[in-house]
Amino acid sequence: MVNDLAQVPSDFLYALGTLRKAQCRSELRLDEIPAPSRLAPFAVALGAEVFSPTAATRQVPLHGPAAKAFTQNHANSPSSEEDDELATGRFILLHDPNGSAVWDGEFRIVTYIRAQMDAEMGNDSMLGSVAWTWLVDSLESHSAQYRAAGGTATRILSESYGTLSDRPDTIDIELRASWTPATPNVQAHLEAWSDMVCTFAGLPPLPPGVTPLPNRRLN
Repeated sequence: MVNDLAQVPSDFLYALGTLRKAQCRSELRLDEIPAPSRLAPFAVALGAEVFSPTAATRQVPLHGPAAKAFTQNHANSPSSEEDDELATGRFILLHDPNGSAVWDGEFRIVTYIRAQMDAEMGNDSMLGSVAWTWLVDSLESHSAQYRAAGGTATRILSESYGTLSDRPDTIDIELRASWTPATPNVQAHLEAWSDMVCTFAGLPPLPPGVTPLPNRRLN
C-alpha cells in the first residue's frame, strides 16, 4: 500500500476506515501483512490465524483439529494449556479507481482460507460445496452485499513415508475466493470472512447476543 496518503483515493481511505471498525472473535488473530503490488493500484492485506479458545470461552467445537484440541486441553489443567492453531487465512482488499470489467466495480476482495479437517469430513465428496456454502452463508448472515463471486475449493491429502511414516495422514481444505463488495463499506465483509475462518477451524458460532471482541491490528 502506498505511504503517501495524499495520493490515496478517498474511497480507499474510507474503506480502510471501515476495516478498522470490524469486530472479530477473540480466537482470531488478525494483523496487517504486505499487500500484493501487481493486482491493483491500491491494496491492503490482512493475515489471520485461529487458535483454540481459552478455558473461559471454550465451547464444544464442530470438527477437525478444534475437536482434538478441545479434548486434549480439557484433560489438562488451565495452567498447562497451550494455544493450538486451527486455521489460517488471508483477506486482501483491492482498489482500482478506474474500475475493472472483470471485477464489475472499483473494489475487489480476494481471500484464502486453509484448515485441517477430520478424516470423516475430509473424505466427504461434498466438502468443497460445503466450504463454498460456509462463505455464502457467512456473507448473507452479516448482510454483506456483493456480486461477481467466484472461487475454488481444494482438498489436500498429506501422507508421510520413511522416517516420517509415524505421522498420521492429514486432509486440509483450501478455499480461494473473491467477490466485489457493493459499496466501499467493507466492515461487514471482514467480519463475515473472520467468522468464516472460525467455521473452517471447527469452532461453533457465537451464542445469540454475544458480541465478538476485536483482536487485530490495522495501522
